[in-house]
Amino acid sequence: MTNEFTAIFEKDGDWYVGYCPEVPGANGQGRTVEECRDSLIEAIRLILADRREQGLAGVPSNAIRDTVIVR
Repeated sequence: MTNEFTAIFEKDGDWYVGYCPEVPGANGQGRTVEECRDSLIEAIRLILADRREQGLAGVPSNAIRDTVIVR
């Protein structure tokens, strides 16, 4: 699955910090923008995986589960 998110990067001393406004809690940091981007991507992956797991935990066994694609 491929998704696009907004990434905001700001210089803070010797570091870059980044965040994703669409995914609350997704933050990254690095000495370069590239390192910060990689850190932010991993944070987004972890948050979305956790939200999916938690969201599916309460689904009744007789519910219909399907996939939708948003473009």
